[in-house]
Amino acid sequence: MEIQQLIESRRNIKKFKPDKVDLEQIKSWLHSASMAPNHRLTEPWEILFVGTEAREKLNHKRNFGDAPVVLAILSKRGSSKVETDENMVAVSCFIQNFNLIAWSSGIGTSWSSLGITPTARQILGITEEYDVVALLGVGYPEEVPIAKERTPIDRKIHFVK
Repeated sequence: MEIQQLIESRRNIKKFKPDKVDLEQIKSWLHSASMAPNHRLTEPWEILFVGTEAREKLNHKRNFGDAPVVLAILSKRGSSKVETDENMVAVSCFIQNFNLIAWSSGIGTSWSSLGITPTARQILGITEEYDVVALLGVGYPEEVPIAKERTPIDRKIHFVK
């Protein structure tokens, strides 16, 4: 699949099949995702594999679509607001890389922001030195949602003189 088609066809998956996803394959995708741009090579991401007990305590409204794998993707806080922001941007690039690599192999993801809540942070054991950027459900899609209408890009492009 060409990269443009891959980007345009990727969706946030709401429901997953119970089929297992190979751990070594996920690690391979995480490795490739780590090629994301990151200022001064800070590599600010950390990845947690979220187990059954933690998932039950998180009590996500749809249990992450019954995804067979749930990842918590963390961003290390910087020594300044600028560095923290740069790290969050880098981790977002890391996540997008992961999502696209998985999608190219027929694996979908679902991005949840639940991890930002104090309760979720406590359940996951997140210290103050990290922000939770996403909780990702990972698995084979039960169904792929139809793309929602997007604002035409010409309405988002502006020229500065």
